[in-house]
Amino acid sequence: MFTPPAFFCLAGTSTIDRRFAAQMRAAAAQAVRALPLMLLLALGSPTRAAEPGNWVSTWTASPQAVWGADFTFDTKVPGELKDQTLRQVARISLGGERLRIVIANDYGKQPMQIGAARIALSAGGGAIVAGTDRTVTFGGQASATVPPGAPLLSDPIELPTTALASLAISIYLPERTPASTFHWEGGQTAWLASGNQVAAERINTSKPTTARMLVSAVQVDAPAHAGTVVVLGDSITDGNGATVNANARWPDYLSARLAPGNMAVVNAGISGARLLRDQMGVNALARFERDVLGQPGVRSVIVLLGINDISWPGTAFDPQGTAPSAESLIAGYRQLIARAHARGVRILGATLPPFEGALPGTPLANYYQPQKDALRQQINLWIRTSGEFDAVIDFDSVLKDPAQPMRLLQAFDSGDHLHPGDRGNAAMADAVDLDLLR
Repeated sequence: MFTPPAFFCLAGTSTIDRRFAAQMRAAAAQAVRALPLMLLLALGSPTRAAEPGNWVSTWTASPQAVWGADFTFDTKVPGELKDQTLRQVARISLGGERLRIVIANDYGKQPMQIGAARIALSAGGGAIVAGTDRTVTFGGQASATVPPGAPLLSDPIELPTTALASLAISIYLPERTPASTFHWEGGQTAWLASGNQVAAERINTSKPTTARMLVSAVQVDAPAHAGTVVVLGDSITDGNGATVNANARWPDYLSARLAPGNMAVVNAGISGARLLRDQMGVNALARFERDVLGQPGVRSVIVLLGINDISWPGTAFDPQGTAPSAESLIAGYRQLIARAHARGVRILGATLPPFEGALPGTPLANYYQPQKDALRQQINLWIRTSGEFDAVIDFDSVLKDPAQPMRLLQAFDSGDHLHPGDRGNAAMADAVDLDLLR
């Protein structure tokens, strides 16, 4: 037991000294009585201690830098936004009692002002489900500033959701905001409207887009045993070839299979993405920390990358580029494997699907060449037989035409001979052994 310090009052000590000593003894005793309360405040109240929860990523859209007008594809977003509301829809994989969102300013050169933000269940067509609308706050405030190059994490939002629910996320930008960070292949209609319409039941706009801006992730407070699978890929993963607004990408189908086991699937695909080089997004080695290892709750990652490294050189995308060697691609895969294992994350390698005749009638009609396909098959052989990935998913075998093994099976082809359509995406998801991911 703590004893207050003694103050000696010797014979001859003055009355003032005795009073001072008595006051000091009383103050010390009071401090002792307050000690349990101070310790409780220092450690945090039980409510505060429980607030962190088990946050896992349930949806993502990997940030890209907005490219210039000289690039082959239009960005599908305006050059800047001011006094405008953006409403977009995100279908999450796992649900829970609480959510939070991440706003991205990764490639911005100036602070981004968020005037207001709200989230609700989506009713489709730019509308929200009545009674589900919630204010999004940041540090307790309804507005916030996102520094250049940084993400902004919202406060927890009390909005009960189920697995595979669709959310409508609305953000108002009051100040001039140059378009700098986006996700080009959204595969989902978003709406851009004048003024602050974050609380509107149906957003009023004539400016839809299928690109994404501002929101890069949704996280959910999930059960203790829940986790996340990240799919790191290119346009095949991002959803090129899948029906818009149908959630028909192969990670979407995989999400539906894994959700009953409390495992989320998030799509870290970027159309045009490469393993070793930048273009329509930074290379996979550069974004691996942000898009994969930095996702809360990540347990496993599936890597389906390399076809653009092999096929872009010599095309309109990369006219002066030279083809990578098999050794350089394998070295890149090995880096991903080593970095995943260093963080205790399981990593699965996926073989590259066939692509003979890809992109006919486009400026990229020379995307396929026999020597490029020879390199693809060399890489696939290494993925299958090296034993360096924790497991292998053989998408080449799933998607190829048995009669023409260098081509996609017609039933699985979106029509451009490179990207699977909805049926092909479903077949890819069905080919994944779920036991490898749990």
